[in-house]
Amino acid sequence: MVDNGAVEPKVLLDVQGLEKKFPVYGPFGKWLGTSSHVHAVTDVSFRLHEGETYGLVGESGSGKSTTGRTVLGLLPPTGGQVRYRDRNLVELSKAEMNKLRKEIQLVFQDTYSSLNPRKRIGSILEEPLIIHKLGDKAERRRRVFDILRTVGLQPEHYYRYPHEFSGGQRQRLGLARALILNPKLMICDEPVSALDVSIQSQILNMLRDLQRELGLTLLFITHDIGVVRYISDRIGIMYLGRIVEEAPTEALFDRPLHPYTRALFSAVPDFARKTLKKRVILQGEIPSPLSPPSGCVFHTRCPHATETCRSEVPELRELGEGRRVACHLA
Repeated sequence: MVDNGAVEPKVLLDVQGLEKKFPVYGPFGKWLGTSSHVHAVTDVSFRLHEGETYGLVGESGSGKSTTGRTVLGLLPPTGGQVRYRDRNLVELSKAEMNKLRKEIQLVFQDTYSSLNPRKRIGSILEEPLIIHKLGDKAERRRRVFDILRTVGLQPEHYYRYPHEFSGGQRQRLGLARALILNPKLMICDEPVSALDVSIQSQILNMLRDLQRELGLTLLFITHDIGVVRYISDRIGIMYLGRIVEEAPTEALFDRPLHPYTRALFSAVPDFARKTLKKRVILQGEIPSPLSPPSGCVFHTRCPHATETCRSEVPELRELGEGRRVACHLA
């Protein structure tokens, strides 16, 4: 947020009460209906302001990627609202949503599987421009050459196939494909998790530079604590499909309040030694999303759980200074 009387940035994306459940069918498939549901995302709410980076972090299976894909409309939500510039994306028709796709783009975790191996890079990058009927053939070609330079690649890469690139170069291609339509919002789903540390830093620095130059707003999904601290303005911590804590980045790292956040951060040796003083080791296993526990979803592994935690779902409460925590004891 901007202080000293400056104008607060506008809310670009407002997610309220988002839910996503996947049906589980019995041995006879859909004929006998659903036997149960996987509760992937439950009552998730957060806001993104123009020009900021919101980090969504948690363990594998916490619902981070499902949240991103549901926000984008690749997965239909079970409930809740996703408002983009005051338009509820959930209520839009397919044609209306397709028009907005130019403004909201996704960077995939596995870029190689998202690139057509039978097409040259020039054809892959021109395809979004053709779909949205932007420019003639010469203009599209010029735009592709420009975007290749923007992400640190060369014009001759236009003629190559995806298998001729390294992992870091393919991630740059994934960014190029998302950026070529001049989006306002980019959802980055684990964009650097499969890269070497040196390549990670290059991609992250490039993302920050592009954000400043192009005025991008980023929803950055990751499980890497160091990465999310480096790139995010605010962070939301997810556990078993719910956001359990949210705060500005430095405030969160200076004083994590939720027991799960403290345990998650303690996996970073430097942080555990300097801030927490000792390692927090959780007992037990993550509950199944097929049958999430009653009350607080974290109570089965929380060392401070009370009877209230076992029976009542904690509200994600405002604690001031941009902090929200879903914990009865916070």
